[in-house]
Amino acid sequence: MALVQLTISALPAHVRTARLMATAVARRAGIAESALDEIRLAVGEACSRAVEAHRVHCPGRPIQLDLIDSADTTRGAGASPGTPAERASHNGKAAQRFEVVVFDRAPAKEPATAFEDPAAGLDIADGAPSDGVSGLSPDVGLAVILGLADEVSIEPHEDGTVVRMSWPLGKSDPDADSELVG
Repeated sequence: MALVQLTISALPAHVRTARLMATAVARRAGIAESALDEIRLAVGEACSRAVEAHRVHCPGRPIQLDLIDSADTTRGAGASPGTPAERASHNGKAAQRFEVVVFDRAPAKEPATAFEDPAAGLDIADGAPSDGVSGLSPDVGLAVILGLADEVSIEPHEDGTVVRMSWPLGKSDPDADSELVG
């Protein structure tokens, strides 16, 4: 199992770095070309969400990404059970997957004071972006991730959120292998 760890500051410009790194590692792992755009978009959504949460709650703390290629299913010394390389697929063989884990350290829940006044924070005109797009919930990004990744796990904790996304490894593009019968 190959592991690449990337730590980024809570700056929007670093989201691009995370997307590029995830795409490069996925390509090297053997992800089908047709899935690379999905990975790029899903990682961008997860990192954008984490950057925004960090900018509000803990701007000085880093965001961590783990990029895991589980193609090498041999367990090394000290590997713990339950690692991505040991996950079983439906046919009982070790699943070969590319996994991206985004760890943010911002609180998963808003402080209770935000809910004391139901009208607080609902003035969309106040602080609205110049492009007119505002009021989108962070959950929209999570919904996009759910649509892009093959497997998704979102684990909110008191000290942050862990977003796990994974895709099956495949050396070939399934669309390219299909032949037209005519």
